[in-house]
Parts: sequence; structure tokens; C-alpha cells
Amino acid sequence: MNSYLDSQEKIIKELGSNPELGLNEQDVLESRSLYGENSFSKEKPLSLFIRIKKALLEPMIFILIIAAIITISVNIFKLFNGQHAEFVESIGILIAITLSTSITIIMEGRSKKAFEALNKIKENIAIKTYRNGVITLVAQKDLVVGDIILIETGDKIPVDARLLESINLQVDESSLTGESDPVDKKSDLIIENEHTPLAERYNMIYGGTFISAGMGKAIVTQVGDSTEFGKIADELKKQDKTTTPLQEKLSKLGKAISVIGIGLATFIFLIQLIKLYLVGNINFDTISETFITSIVLIVAAVPEGLPTIVAASLAINIMKMAKENALVKNLVASETVGAVNIICSDKTGTLTENKMTVIKVFENSNFINPNDMKSDLLLRNFALNTSAHLELDKKGNMKFIGSPTEGALLVVHDNVSNETYSQIRKTSNIEHVYSFSSEQKKMTTIENADGKLIAFTKGSTEKILSFCDKVMTKDGIMDIYEQIEYIEEQVHYFESQAMRLIGFAHKELSDKYNFDIDENEIESKMIFDGFVVIKDPIRKEVYGAINSCRDAGISVKMLTGDNLVTAKAIASELGIIDENSLVLKAGIVEEMSDRELEEKIDNIKVIARSTPLVKLRIINLLKKKGNVVAVTGDGINDAPALKSSDVGIAMGITGTEVSKEASDIVLLDDSFATIVKAIHWGRGIYENFQRFLQFQLAVNLSSVIVIVTTILIGFKAPFTAVEILWINLIMDGPPALTLGLEPIRGDLMKNKPTSRNSSIVTGTMLSNIVITGLFMSFVIILQEIYNFLGASDASKSTVVFTLFVLFQLINAFNSRELGNVSILKHIGNNKTMLLVFLGTFILQFIITQFGASSFGTVPLGLNMWLKLIVTSLSIVVLGELVKFIRTRINNK
Repeated sequence: MNSYLDSQEKIIKELGSNPELGLNEQDVLESRSLYGENSFSKEKPLSLFIRIKKALLEPMIFILIIAAIITISVNIFKLFNGQHAEFVESIGILIAITLSTSITIIMEGRSKKAFEALNKIKENIAIKTYRNGVITLVAQKDLVVGDIILIETGDKIPVDARLLESINLQVDESSLTGESDPVDKKSDLIIENEHTPLAERYNMIYGGTFISAGMGKAIVTQVGDSTEFGKIADELKKQDKTTTPLQEKLSKLGKAISVIGIGLATFIFLIQLIKLYLVGNINFDTISETFITSIVLIVAAVPEGLPTIVAASLAINIMKMAKENALVKNLVASETVGAVNIICSDKTGTLTENKMTVIKVFENSNFINPNDMKSDLLLRNFALNTSAHLELDKKGNMKFIGSPTEGALLVVHDNVSNETYSQIRKTSNIEHVYSFSSEQKKMTTIENADGKLIAFTKGSTEKILSFCDKVMTKDGIMDIYEQIEYIEEQVHYFESQAMRLIGFAHKELSDKYNFDIDENEIESKMIFDGFVVIKDPIRKEVYGAINSCRDAGISVKMLTGDNLVTAKAIASELGIIDENSLVLKAGIVEEMSDRELEEKIDNIKVIARSTPLVKLRIINLLKKKGNVVAVTGDGINDAPALKSSDVGIAMGITGTEVSKEASDIVLLDDSFATIVKAIHWGRGIYENFQRFLQFQLAVNLSSVIVIVTTILIGFKAPFTAVEILWINLIMDGPPALTLGLEPIRGDLMKNKPTSRNSSIVTGTMLSNIVITGLFMSFVIILQEIYNFLGASDASKSTVVFTLFVLFQLINAFNSRELGNVSILKHIGNNKTMLLVFLGTFILQFIITQFGASSFGTVPLGLNMWLKLIVTSLSIVVLGELVKFIRTRINNK
């Protein structure tokens, strides 16, 4: 039922209600049975089992599970066939799986609270309702369709309702529509266009909004899931988070590693089968042994530590981001935000403060700052000719009760005057009040000040000017016609900037007026005292943040429920739009086909009167085109978009509980600039994953090459099972983790965003991995074949093992740089890595010298240690040489 299209009489008849008596007890029961209760159907939370299952299905974890199954199966097979079984590697893989999964579940706490937050917002308030012909207070959960409710200033609306009566009614719909200004409501309005947007349905009131002025009567038309609020709840239940760019890239990498590992294993298996056939030694035992050897290659190719490093480094970095006022709820979001190339931002409460503020005062025909006001007449008009109130909330923030515009006036008054507005109201003698109405756009209050009657009038500046024939200037009162052209010029300028202007006038009255019939005469030949310029100010930090986004290649789009003029003015002031930008109303977007919208979407910078569904459509289309999209917001209407985006960013102070729970990141300071900090951190985290991968894949490549080559040339495997486990623990452990904690570089925001479809392993990284991997393998194989270091027969295997470990350790310094920058430039930045490197080296020394019983090693002399260190340092020389050559080639 489109209640805004139907007449009052039709709705009352259809719902079987009575505007004077309301519903009786039987009517309430029938309505509840037919239309349901005023509550939302609850979404069943994910069980711990499902959360664990989802974590285990992450790409790299899944590969590890396969590797664990294979290694356990192979060793069980060995055990039952009387061969030596070695479960150490299997245990290591299972530990990696457990650690990664546990960190993910603990840090995220994947419980979905957004839906429950919707019910939390709707506190169990009571509202005046006609029941059985009597006005009674009915709890919001007990309201039903057809109830007749009475509303007044300060009420929070818990249902959708069609207005039956309205007196100067204004509603704050910012949390639902994004409209920053209170909306005038008219009960007698007839709407004929069924496509009228929510923000322009002036004969309706909606759940989740507030009455900011006036009073009225309405009939409840929707409750619970059927309300506009409920529809948003339903969208939240339907919307599931898609995979993030990092997850997609790790999935591709996992598949590539799997294909390479299986390919190599198959190749080695076939080669060894051929060799066995040529020597006539094919039987069940030899084939089984060959198969087991091939499987080892798959395990060697998988970077077991990657999932753990990803989870651990994300967990550590989100704790650091919290100190920067960005509370990360979704673990992967701390990295994903770094890949963002489009930010779709709400306006009210995100780019602006969502608090009407007086920014200029036109007093005595001059512009002054509000705090410099001197006019007692203007200040008294502020205090007496308003009906709003100020109060402090629990956090000590100023809260407006009633009209936000009047609230802004009262703030100025109390900042300037020696008395508060409430003190002046208590001590003043008010003779009569002509209340504000949206039709007349003015309000007049008549005060009896020691026997002298003074009429104070305020309203739209054009309206107030039409009442005046005199104007107050610094030189005294003069004829308004001498100033009118200048005043109107100033008024038009500020109105063109989408600012709100309120004009003020006064008049001394004789006592012969009849207030009931002389309103027009009283409001004539007045003295114009000036006007104020009011706006919802842009947050100070937003200007610099928008510029930083632009420098970082990030496009900002404004999707706001505000009107077109205001939205365009804000976007222009922030530099979001230029001559090529499209600024559209949501209605136009709704009429576009997907193909037409896709062609224009890059140039669309502002969409006014945005609805939740329009925002969802824009975000999904941007993601479809390969963009990584962040959405910022604070209102109920932002929740579906926050949840559907790659990264949802909610305001922690002004944001509704719904928006916070639907988001991935909550800004604790509500600062748009914190988003830029989060993007900076996210880019740094992504680079650190690349550093880890550059290091880890070089380890895996070199180990695979060494194992494959030694097997092919007829040597026994160069490492024992325990040594392989040690290499994996060391190389997947502390040194790798410190690469994940490399300090965030300061120049990251000068780079363009990483494409969603790009590989996490860049071309430069791949060449580094291949060159260093081949070099280390080549040196190890040379030592294995020719023993160029001069090791004794007893120490040959120990030397190869130790050289391999030292090579990888020192190559970690190469891996800190992803481009052509020398390792010396940032050598001292990551002190944790230096300490870990030293500690790991000491550990390797201890197990080499004293680990004979566990590792089968033999102690090495000082001379051999020096040879090993010098040889392993050659990897740094190689890395610097490669960078030097690349730089020379690039500069040509």
C-alpha cells in the first residue's frame, strides 16, 4: 500500500479505523493478526561451527588442509608398511591451520549484530494513541496498523504513518533520508506521482525520525518489517559481504601455487618412474617411495606460514589503527581499505557536522562574526521569539530540542549574552505569540517590557524585508530603500551558496492593538534588524582529506539524501566536482538502464535525494567495473550500502547503531581525515604482505629447486625431515612476521591505488623471487656437488643445511624493498627485524653446534662459519646489483 498516494478518507476506511475514537481491543487483535507486530523478525546468528567452517575455507587455509591430509595419509601408509613414518611436518601444518583460524575468529568475532541493533535503536518508547475513544500511552511494540497517534515536538516516531492533521509540523529525517534540514509536513497534501522519493513524501511520517517542531495526528499504515526502517533491515539480512581484493588475490596465488606444485610433483614422479623402468626396478615399494617423494614437493611449494602471518599481522595492525581512531571490526578490512580507489560518502554527519551553526551575522548593515554581536534587539529576538531548547547529552555534547535552526540561534545567544536564553524567558512577560507556520514562513512574539510592547519577528529574509520600511545601521535607523539593494544582493549571494538565511525585525507597539485580528498591522512598518547566515558546516579536516584522496588517485563521490542545490554547493566547495562532473537527482538515476548508468558512472560525482536502493545499485555497479569501493555513513539509510561495500566506514560518535554494526571500520573521532590515515595504513599492510611473499616464495622456490635437482642428478635429499620442519618454522615464523610489521612508509599516499584485478605478486617481485631463488639454489647445489667450501665428509650435510638457512635469513633484507631502492636506505627502520634476525642467527648457531641428537648436525669451526656468512652475504650483493642495473635501464 502506497499510503502517500491515497486520501485520508480512503486509508481510514481501508484500515477500519476511526480518527476520533481509534481502535478497540478487538480491532487491535485483528490488525496484529493481519499486519503483524511492530518488531523486526530476527536473523539467526552464525554458530561457532559455521564461523570456523568459513575461516577454514579461506583459500590458503584450504590448501594447507589438503597438504595436511596428503602428508598424514602418506605417513600412515608408511607406518602400515613397516617404513619409517615422520609426522613432524604434518603437525607443523596443523599448527599453522589452527593458529590462523583461531586468530581470525578471535579478532573478528564474526557475530552479525546489525539486525539486533535495529531493535536497540527503537527504544521501548511510548506514544499518545487513541484506544477505545481515550487518549492513552501505548508502547511502540504494541502499536498496530490503524492506530491513531498524536505527535508533538521531541517525539521519536516508531512506525510509518499517514498524517491526518498537522500544525507547523517539522520532522528531522536525517537518519533515514540524509536530509540535513527539518522537513515541513502537510497533512492535506495530495501526492499523485508514485515515484515521489521518500524525502519528498510530505504527508507521511516514518519510523526512526524525530518531530523537531509542531504537532499532528496520524494513522499508522505500516509496522515492523513493512516500515521503511524494516525494509532496510531486510536488505541487511539479504546482503552478504563479497570477497575482498586480498582474499581474491590470495585465492589466485593459492591456485597458482597448487598448479605449480602438482605440476612439479607429477613431473618428478614421471621422471623417476622412467628411471626405475630403465633400470628394471619397478615394483610396489619403489613406486610408493617415488610417489611419497613427489608429494613432499607439493608440501615444500606451499608457504605454510602465509595464513598465520596474514592473520597475525592484521591483528597487530588493527590494534595500531585503533590508536589512530579507526576501530576495525572485520580483520581483512584493515588491508582492504588500502586498495580503495572510490569513496562513496554521505554528506550529513560525514562531510558536514550535522549541526546547524550560525556562521555570519548581518548586524547594523555590516557582517560580523557571531561572537562579536552587540545588538540587544537581535539577541532578545533569538531568546524570546523561538520555541527550541538546548540540553547536554550524556557525553556533554549540546543537543537541540526542536528546530535545529532555532537551536543554532540559542547557542549564539548564550555564547554572547550575560544571561542564558532560559533565564530571559523566565523573567520576560510575553503578551502574545504568532506561531511559526511553513506557509507564512515567520514567527512573531510580543513582549511587555516594563509597560512597553515590542513585537519581535523572525522568518525568511525576503518575508521579513517585506514587513519593513526602516533598517537599523551603525549610524542609527534609516529608510530601508537606501539599503534594500545592497541587502538583497547579499541575501541572493548566500542563498546561491545553499545557506539558510533568517531575517529579524522589531516594532514598538501601542496598547490599542487587538492581537486576535491585527496580526497583519502589527507585522508592518517594522525596523529590519539584520539576518543570520546558517549552514551545516563542513568538518575542518575534510578539505585536506579530500585533497589527500585526490593525490592518492582516490575518487570521492557524494551520495546524499539532501537536496540538489545543497549537495552541489558542498561538493563544489570541497572540490569534488569540476566542469566534467555529473550532479544528478536519484530519480534520474533510477530511470537509467544499467548500461546507460555504467557509461556515465565514472563522471557521476553527486547524487542528491539518494535512497538506500540507489546507493546499493551505484556501489554494486562500481564493484562490477573492478573498483574497490569504500562507503562512509552515519544514518539508518546508509546501512545497506555500508554492508554491501568492500569497506563500510561508520561514524562512531554521531552514527546510528545500525550503521556501526553494518560497517567494517568505525571512526572513533568521526573524522573524514581518519579515513585517509586508514587508507595509508591499509596500503602499508598490503605492501608488508608483498614483502612477506617475496621472501617466502624465494624460500619455497629455492627449496623446491634444490630438492628436484638433487633427486634428478641422483643425490639423496639434502635435508632431513626435522631440518625441513626447522626451515619451515624459522622461515615462516619470526623473520617473516617482522616483514609483516615493517613500519608504514610515508610516501605511500603518493602512489595510485592497487587495482582489484592486479596480482599480489608484481612483475618486479617475481623477477626478484626468481633471481634470488635461482642464485641460492645454484650455490647450494654447487656446494652439494663440488663442496667448494671445503667441508669435511662428516659436516657436508650440516654445511648445506646451515648455508640454506643463512641464505634465507639474509635474503629477508632484500625482501624489505619491493622496488629498486637500496636496502641501506631503510636498514634501521625495522628494529624488531634486526633483533629477530640476530636471535634467529643465534638459534641456528646453537642447533648447528649442539643439536646433534635432534638434528644430526656436527659442530662447525670458526673458519667455516666465516665462509658460510660471507657466502650467504653474496645474496645482498646480487640484490643490489640487480637494482642498480634496473635503475640504469629505467633511466635511459
